Amino acid sequence: MMLRRAFGRAVLALGLASMGWLTGCGRSEPEAPKTVVPAAPAPEQREFKVLATSDLKDIEPLEKMVLDATGVKLKFRFGGTMESTEAVLTGNAKADAAWFANAKYLLSDLQGQSRVKLQEKIMLSPIAVGVSESDAKRHGWTAAGTKLTWKDIASAARAGKLTYALSNPATSNQGFMSLMGVVAAASQKSEALTAADVDRSAIADFLRGYKIPGDNSTYLSEQFIAHQGTRANAFINYESWLLSLNASGKLRERLHLIYPHEGVSNADYPFMLLNDERRADYVKVVEYLKGEAAQMWLARQTLRRPIVAEFAARVEDILPKQGLQVELPFSPDRALADGLIAAYLNEFRAPIASTFVLDTSGSMQGGGRRQQLVQAIHYIAGADASLTGRIAKLTNRERIWLQPFADQPYGLTRFEVPAGSNSGKGVALQADSEAKQAVLAEVRDFADNLKMTGGTALYDAVLVSLQRMLEERKANPRYQYSVVAFTDGENNKGRTLEQFKRDYAALPEDVRGIPVFLVLFGEANEAALKSMVQVTGGRVFDARKTPLYGVFKDIRAFQ
Repeated sequence: MMLRRAFGRAVLALGLASMGWLTGCGRSEPEAPKTVVPAAPAPEQREFKVLATSDLKDIEPLEKMVLDATGVKLKFRFGGTMESTEAVLTGNAKADAAWFANAKYLLSDLQGQSRVKLQEKIMLSPIAVGVSESDAKRHGWTAAGTKLTWKDIASAARAGKLTYALSNPATSNQGFMSLMGVVAAASQKSEALTAADVDRSAIADFLRGYKIPGDNSTYLSEQFIAHQGTRANAFINYESWLLSLNASGKLRERLHLIYPHEGVSNADYPFMLLNDERRADYVKVVEYLKGEAAQMWLARQTLRRPIVAEFAARVEDILPKQGLQVELPFSPDRALADGLIAAYLNEFRAPIASTFVLDTSGSMQGGGRRQQLVQAIHYIAGADASLTGRIAKLTNRERIWLQPFADQPYGLTRFEVPAGSNSGKGVALQADSEAKQAVLAEVRDFADNLKMTGGTALYDAVLVSLQRMLEERKANPRYQYSVVAFTDGENNKGRTLEQFKRDYAALPEDVRGIPVFLVLFGEANEAALKSMVQVTGGRVFDARKTPLYGVFKDIRAFQ
């Protein structure tokens, strides 16, 4: 811009001088018209697209910071850990780089290694166990010199002293690395841990205290804040998240952070180049992220530890020294990781019991919505063999009720997936039994026979489903209960939203432990559904832009 202005001034000066010379010579002929050539527009800068895991949403201000410092137009897109991992593995990331809390699973086989061209660790945050201070004091966990181990944590969970919130180990890095920490510590092997080495009793003990599941830290924080001291007294997450939660002022009481003595799993936040054509931009971004301005901003704003030692020494005032623990070894054995996830889903976690409330009103016939719903049910009944598809599939011991509704709820049908078998030692992926395959086929057949007609009595269907789930929970308290409702239109039959809220408030207190997840698509009333969720807990998922089967992946992570 400055160059064009200078050039313009020079042309103007030359023009004025020429006019003076011509006047001095007594010539008065008109000046020849000038041809004006418009300046070429500056080329639009191509975005440097980064696929990042959802726990990194707090680093979004880096987009402007990186642009100002390097000229690289960084653009983040956030997703779940396993969903993002699968996108990189399959080459469908549609990004120039990826930034995960931890990439050990991604890089544990040759396919993942081939996708990542370069990687640089940017910051650190260890896994910690945040326990409500009153409980930590009561159990003697705050005394100076106390050195709790993962075995102590698992024993406390088994005894009911530790009840915690944790992100789903099958879909998120925090949950998976916590489970790996328990397994690695119990094995007492410093390296080369295999699927056969897994101590199954340690997993069972640890998961006894798992009371608040979820897919991401934001949702879990909301649930923990609401139920601290009742459903759970601890939150297992990255140190940075727990410190931020303490600083938020939203907790009933602060959390005392425990770093298991034998070691922890660290999130080291590798920034990974996927598109080699953007290597030069990648190098610029990495140099900035590891420089003083970015490292200090990340430490003070997000409470993650600088990867550069000289900067880490300058933030010791805000980060606990005891967080610098030994790093637990991570086995590169993919069979161990896959087997551990499968064992968690099908054997060790509290089995799922849920009602799927299915809108079969006449409007569902249009816009391909019936087909979407049928495909989604096929999806959870085993039609998708991908990594995330395996995670979303109905699991062993699971109970599911399919509740269609139109003018009113009707045709309730119950299915139960049989338990699997295990060897009694280690973990491994197992093929579905014939009995399980038969149940999955019955679920798919039910979906195929859905008929769309009539009005939309959404609130009636959700209320009766909650009442039924509450009765089921009284009879079988060891299950994890939820209601998942799908609708494409506004409620026009039965109870209104206000009547639903009134009747919901009259239900026993125990019903508040059963979340309601709502999926909106078509012409559904988003404001009304969000209002319902504020009362019932759970979340609203928008299927108008994301395929319904993709939404199912997200929902399953919260169950």
